[in-house]
Amino acid sequence: MRIGELSDRTSTSRRLLRYYEEQGLIVATRCANGYRAYDEPTVDRVLQVRGLLDAGLPTRIIKQILPCLDKPRVIHFPDATPEMLATLEVERDRMTRRIDCLTRNRDAVADYLAAVRETAAPTAQAPGTTGTLDAPGSLATLDTLDAPVALDATSA
Repeated sequence: MRIGELSDRTSTSRRLLRYYEEQGLIVATRCANGYRAYDEPTVDRVLQVRGLLDAGLPTRIIKQILPCLDKPRVIHFPDATPEMLATLEVERDRMTRRIDCLTRNRDAVADYLAAVRETAAPTAQAPGTTGTLDAPGSLATLDTLDAPVALDATSA
């Protein structure tokens, strides 16, 4: 498949795919016309790379563990060095802290939404708008049919 199809199938920009290739994270063959060609397993490899990047692993670590990936989304480490294990433990602990922080933030947003919904009085909406006003004195965003508009609920 060509780079455009790989980009579409993985929701990854062509520029980023070229970067992955430059970093040795994926491999492309070249057609006679110079175009890049990728095989089917490259789709899963790109998804693996993106998942590891999203988890916070740097490309230098990803490049080291990619040879150990024999199936999509499964990591095997037959010859792991103590240094590699220590590095992965540090990265795992960092990801755990990140997950904990994201969980606290998600819970805080959920608590805020619940509090606002409990205290917000029903209000009439202007024609062509959706959404609700937050509690009095707070800022709210109403989505209009054209563009979002921020309103100060105290002046409404």
